[in-house]
Amino acid sequence: MPTRKVNARDFILQVLAADGTTWIGIGALNKIAIKLDDSEETVDTTTFDSAGNAESEAMQRGAALDLEGFALMDPTTGAQDPGQARCEVLATQTGYNSLGSVRFRYPAQNTWKNWTAVFSVGEQGGGTNDKGSWKCSITRSGASTTTSAP
Repeated sequence: MPTRKVNARDFILQVLAADGTTWIGIGALNKIAIKLDDSEETVDTTTFDSAGNAESEAMQRGAALDLEGFALMDPTTGAQDPGQARCEVLATQTGYNSLGSVRFRYPAQNTWKNWTAVFSVGEQGGGTNDKGSWKCSITRSGASTTTSAP
């Protein structure tokens, strides 16, 4: 079967709830950037024998997800979107408690990519004729793992 372009909007991203078993979608996203080169560290290994060619080795691999969208809130109760709220709670924690879990995939993929990660909530707000924005950066801590998707 030939390969096809995938729609970014079909990307499935979920954060693990505080109960440690329930996965929650993050609502109203309109941009997801997967940065598989985030927090990379390389060491220069160039020597006189390199004949003027730069040489290096990767010493650390990192990755991050940058999320952008609209702030979602129930106009009657003030309750925030559960996925956004979970990210915001994790973004207030420090030490071991600052680590949360996310998983993501495209619909055609039969495995989830799983990360333990640190969450940082970014700029929120907007102008006179804007809807409120919501941003979050999720930075992987440790190696990725995979699990089967339903």
